[in-house]
Order: sequence, then C-alpha cells, then structure tokens
Amino acid sequence: MASSEKSAKGKVTGSAGRFGCRYGRFVRKRVAEMEKISRADHLCPKCDTMSVQRRGTGIWECRKCGFKFAGGAYQPETPALRVALRAIDRTNVVEGKTQ
Repeated sequence: MASSEKSAKGKVTGSAGRFGCRYGRFVRKRVAEMEKISRADHLCPKCDTMSVQRRGTGIWECRKCGFKFAGGAYQPETPALRVALRAIDRTNVVEGKTQ
C-alpha cells in the first residue's frame, strides 16, 4: 500500500546548487555550510556590531568602523584562536590581572 504523503528526494543545497549533480552530496553539503558561514555578518572585535564581512581569503573588514583584520579563511574567529584566547584569559586570572 502506498503512502498518501510523498517525501522529498533530497534537501535543497543552497549555494552549492550551482554544481548540479557533480562532486557528490557530502562535498556539496560541506561547501554550502562553509559558504553560509563565510557570507554571513559577524561580530566586530573593535566596535561590537554585527557588520564584519569577508573581503578575501583570511581578510575581514567591518563595514561600520572600517576595522580590517586577519582571521580564518572562512570565518573570522577560528577554533584555534578561541583555544588561544581561553588560555590567555586563564593565565591572566592566575596572575591576578583583570581587564
């Protein structure tokens, strides 16, 4: 007996839809996720507004204050930077330095 509801064959791939059926589903999915993150607005480390955009590979710029800085290729704050900042904060707390 057939179901009365039909389900979709697959998800819409978003920006990776330009690849059509090439390169495989998981590669297209990863590309779509990466492009979604890199094209989104991010938080400016200087003026704390959601106005940082990617200008090139690893180059990020705030549209409001004009602050330009280097970051990751696809996101301004990489996981390695987060680990380093946590370690710096921990050493400042141990030494008794506060901001």
